[in-house]
Amino acid sequence: MSRLRGLYAITPGDISEPSRLAALVRAAIVGGAALIQFRDKTPDAAGRRARAAAVLAACRTAGVPLIVNDDLDLAAELGADGVHLGRGDAPLEQARARLGAKALVGVSCYDDLALARAARHQGADYVAFGSFFASPTKPLAVRAPSALLHAAAVELGLPVVAIGGITPENGRALVAAGADMLAVVSGVFAAADVTAAARAYARLFPEEL
Repeated sequence: MSRLRGLYAITPGDISEPSRLAALVRAAIVGGAALIQFRDKTPDAAGRRARAAAVLAACRTAGVPLIVNDDLDLAAELGADGVHLGRGDAPLEQARARLGAKALVGVSCYDDLALARAARHQGADYVAFGSFFASPTKPLAVRAPSALLHAAAVELGLPVVAIGGITPENGRALVAAGADMLAVVSGVFAAADVTAAARAYARLFPEEL
């Protein structure tokens, strides 16, 4: 499984056609996405599973890990590479027991280093902080300071993910502050050229190209 560093591309929630979503994911991977997260909040369980399966197939072909956002049952059913947990989701210990020791389990820690400490203690594989900038995906999200990335990188010994309104321009400072991965939705998938957009982020991690 690839090292956790680089662009962490999160799928948009407004594409219903599985094949189209998979094509966009393939384009992001060609551009250098190192990790894909399937994020889908729609109530249509069958459609959600079909889209997840299509994205998983694209990831498997490219050898890029797929993380499922929030939905532990779906992650287990698909045999995805892991799950990302936020407030109100399944406990980390439950996710680990369900998915196995090799699964990637990430935890949203918002602007709270104490949450990240707890996640590390419970066996998280990475922690995510944000929002660092205004985000169209979560406009009301709490803001996190970039100094938090440095503190987490120094203290935790885990990969640190930054999320929220990140562009190739403002992302450079987050990488310098300690972010191992930049998690992006619209900055990649709303672009006219998804591959070029992904490449612009991937270039912030030159050692990974």
